[in-house]
Amino acid sequence: MSFVSSKKKLSSMKSVIESLNDLNQLILTGKTMEGFEKYYDDEVAMQENSNAPTIGKTANRQREIAFYSSITEFRDAKLLSVAANGNTSFAVWHYDFTHKDWGVRKYTQVSVQEWKDGKIVREQFFYGN
Repeated sequence: MSFVSSKKKLSSMKSVIESLNDLNQLILTGKTMEGFEKYYDDEVAMQENSNAPTIGKTANRQREIAFYSSITEFRDAKLLSVAANGNTSFAVWHYDFTHKDWGVRKYTQVSVQEWKDGKIVREQFFYGN
C-alpha cells in the first residue's frame, strides 16, 4: 500500500469515527432522530439480529418512531465502547427501558455500521432476547 493510499484510508477512518462519535452524542442527548436524519443514507438497510432487513430511510424512520413511541419508561442508555476500521464501525450499548409490548428490557447491544460517503448504508443490531 502506498503512502498516499494509507493516508487516504487513515483520513476515511478518522471521518467515520468522528461521524460515529457525533451520532452517538446525539443519541445520548435524546436527539436520536436528528442523528438518523443527518447520518443515514436514503437507501439504508437496517437489520435486527438475523431478521430480514428493513430497506430505505422512509421505512426505517417509521420503524424507529414506532419503537421510541412504544417506550413507556426510559431508565438508561450507556455507550460502552466504539471502534472503527475502514468504512465499518461498531458501537456497544447497554439499554434499560420498559416497552409497552415487551415489558422491562435490560440488555447489551452491538451495532455494526457500514459507511459510504459520510452516511450509514447498512446497520445491523446484535442482542439477546
